[in-house]
Amino acid sequence: MAERARTGGEAVPGSSETHRGLTSGAAVIQSYLQTLPHAPGVYRMLNQRGDVLYVGKAHQLRKRVTTYAHPAKLPIRLQRMVAETQSMEFVTTHTEVEALLLESNLIKKLRPRYNVLLRDDKTFPHILITGDNEFAQLVKHRGAQKRDGRYFGPFASAGAVNRTIAALQRAFLLRNCSDNIFRSRTRPCLQFHIKRCSAPCVDRISQSDYAAMVGEAHEFLTGHSGKVQASLAKRMEEASEALEFEVAARVRDRIRALTQVQAHQDINVSGLDDADIIALCQEGGQSCVQVFFFRGGRNYGNRAYFPSHDRNLDPEAILSAFVGQFYDNKPPPRAVLVSHKLPERDLIAEALTSRAGHKVTLLTPQRGDKRKPVEHALTNAREALGRRLAESTTHRRALEALGSRLDLDAIPTRIEVYDNSHIQGTNAIGAMIVSGPDGLMKNAYRKFNIKTVGGENDAEAGDDYAMMREVLTRRFTRALKEDPDRSEGNWPDLVIVDGGRGQLGIAEEVFAELGIDDVNLLGVAKGPDRNAGRERFYQPGGSGFTLPPRDPLLYFVQRLRDEAHRFAITTHRAKRSREMAASPLDEIEGIGAKRKKALLLHFGSARNVARAGLADLEAVGGISKTVAEKIYGHFHTDQ
Repeated sequence: MAERARTGGEAVPGSSETHRGLTSGAAVIQSYLQTLPHAPGVYRMLNQRGDVLYVGKAHQLRKRVTTYAHPAKLPIRLQRMVAETQSMEFVTTHTEVEALLLESNLIKKLRPRYNVLLRDDKTFPHILITGDNEFAQLVKHRGAQKRDGRYFGPFASAGAVNRTIAALQRAFLLRNCSDNIFRSRTRPCLQFHIKRCSAPCVDRISQSDYAAMVGEAHEFLTGHSGKVQASLAKRMEEASEALEFEVAARVRDRIRALTQVQAHQDINVSGLDDADIIALCQEGGQSCVQVFFFRGGRNYGNRAYFPSHDRNLDPEAILSAFVGQFYDNKPPPRAVLVSHKLPERDLIAEALTSRAGHKVTLLTPQRGDKRKPVEHALTNAREALGRRLAESTTHRRALEALGSRLDLDAIPTRIEVYDNSHIQGTNAIGAMIVSGPDGLMKNAYRKFNIKTVGGENDAEAGDDYAMMREVLTRRFTRALKEDPDRSEGNWPDLVIVDGGRGQLGIAEEVFAELGIDDVNLLGVAKGPDRNAGRERFYQPGGSGFTLPPRDPLLYFVQRLRDEAHRFAITTHRAKRSREMAASPLDEIEGIGAKRKKALLLHFGSARNVARAGLADLEAVGGISKTVAEKIYGHFHTDQ
């Protein structure tokens, strides 16, 4: 069930206006109560523009929404929300568990301003031992788990996965090459010679022996490392007694590799098999959540999160919201240990169980062995939050100094820095990085594929001024269209362009054409011989100035410019690599992934496909006469 109304007002500054907005918002909410059922569901509050302000779930929708109709009893934060509310939407569910799952999903999707928001929630890498080949492949995997095989993880970082895979290769000698390379090998590769692969591609090991090592790898990754090591130790002893010293030495090297994997586990707790440890530390109105991953009894690393939330929200509420959103796109383990007692622990555990397909236990240990990793996670959260607060303080001071030096009306709260990257006009990229009161805002970074310059027949290819004009025009034309009244917080207070008077002049022209007169501009020109520390700064109408070589403000602006340069270069290289890796077959209409794969497997390369005759093309499985003629005609336009 979904309902929506368009009555009411939005709160604006001023006590009388705010009071009228609060009264109007409460009236809007009151108008829905008569039609709301006493059933579980999810509700959304929307403002005048239709943006979602808040997403909440309820065991009984009518009872929960009634609390908002009496705003005098609500905290100030929720009173502001009610004052902005102009309409509401509702979805009923069969159970409260379904409501909780839907709430978490909608919060992550819509990112309402008044909810606790989990930022930077990327997927984690896993180790995959494939099951779609008689000789299994050991690879790093990130994303949807669609390929047949067994997945182990999650790992906190790609580095942790790479180190573990390298050690597992030495211990179990499993291949990591692609299936195409595996099928085309005629002699062992370097991995075999450095004792990281058993070379099944050239029959240096039987299928049964390779399968046995795959089984040992499964045993090790599922927590039975003692069993695997005992078996290897026995095998080494037997080989030594039989005077097969080379075999004994190879087994010894495998045992050492396994020991190395275990040595990297900094905290291990007996009895803790598959579990996540989630601990929250709160200070100065900010929170840090540390998540540790234990799988198979081993620590797979940790990651820190800094969720966005109201300063006065209690840690239990923040942690509850975090847990729901964190597991929205990843399966929870069988046990989740948290640092605080969650108000709806049983409900959350039931929701996680429903999502995982197996029983999930949610615990808040107070003593004993299971409390130790929670304390360890709390210590890490406290230290990470301390570092962030210190960095934030330093960053705010730099913003204050920058505002003062540029004589701005207020301290800039959003700075956008622009740079371009290309090679003689090819693969041209424009980059925008954003800095706010708490540091770099990487989720707000934007890249621009240059369209109007850099083409093959474009006389302006390589024209940095034209590129900057396009980037700024596209960015601020869209800003004027999507947020003309500057109410979304996505407009910058200061725009910095990498370049001297010329690039600054381009920015001034773009702003004049678009009618923008309330955004400050700054051009940063590299010093003589492009030496860092000798940059010259330009403001509209000014003659330019420099800063002392060791001025902290100079370092701050340099970091912003270098970050923009790094982002532009990285994006440009990625685009260039994609084009280099592109196949001529991609340009042929009607040639999808399956036909492309069939052609490459049959001919070996796209070049050989281009040289093939019509009859040869028709001989490929899945290639009809019509498709063969199309492929042949693409490469032989003169015939």
